[in-house]
Amino acid sequence: MSSEGDLKALYPFLHGQPQAPGRLDAALLHSVEEKARDSRETNARFFGEQGPVLVAAAKALAEVYRSGGRMFSMGNGGSSCDASHVAVEFVHPITAGRPALAAINLVADLAMISAVGNDLGFEHVFVRQLLAQGHKGDALVGISTSGNSSNLMAAFAKAKELGIVTIGLAGGDGGKMKSAGVVDFCLVVPTTSIHRTQECHVAAYHILWDLVHTLLADDRGSATTKGAAA
Repeated sequence: MSSEGDLKALYPFLHGQPQAPGRLDAALLHSVEEKARDSRETNARFFGEQGPVLVAAAKALAEVYRSGGRMFSMGNGGSSCDASHVAVEFVHPITAGRPALAAINLVADLAMISAVGNDLGFEHVFVRQLLAQGHKGDALVGISTSGNSSNLMAAFAKAKELGIVTIGLAGGDGGKMKSAGVVDFCLVVPTTSIHRTQECHVAAYHILWDLVHTLLADDRGSATTKGAAA
């Protein structure tokens, strides 16, 4: 719903008008259907456009693990939850027979984040940890619905200097994550809706996880027999 009339019909209490229960239920159900449709269409556009980038990112991340590297993850707000989620997926795979892969969530240490934020500024909270723990040949995954988070961009820039593979998930036009030239693989969800962007990000890193394990299984000659969809 986008017009003023539609909004008044759905939220009459904001305009001092009562709403009949039946009409309200119908309007809410319509809202559910519209949001679900938008989610499906956004998902289809995203993977239709970004599928090759996702495959390339998976190949690069698989090579990181082949060479004994680790993955770091980062994000702010809701995206910090995604950073935690993707790290857990790699460290504790839910599919039987898949090995644990080293992944470090840079959002996890609240003492570190508050110390660095207080002493140096919030822009440095991920950079500082990357300087201490990151090495050439590792990977860094950053998640931002806008693509403009300054602390993520600072960490991506430092990762580039260190020879760390960078993977970004963003929305809209990709923001600085897309334009700055410090993200090797940038997956951009073509919408300005934060909710639709986050939904696609979850699906994207689940697929990334699955593809990496499939590629590593192929090294053992078992991708066709042990590969499983996430």
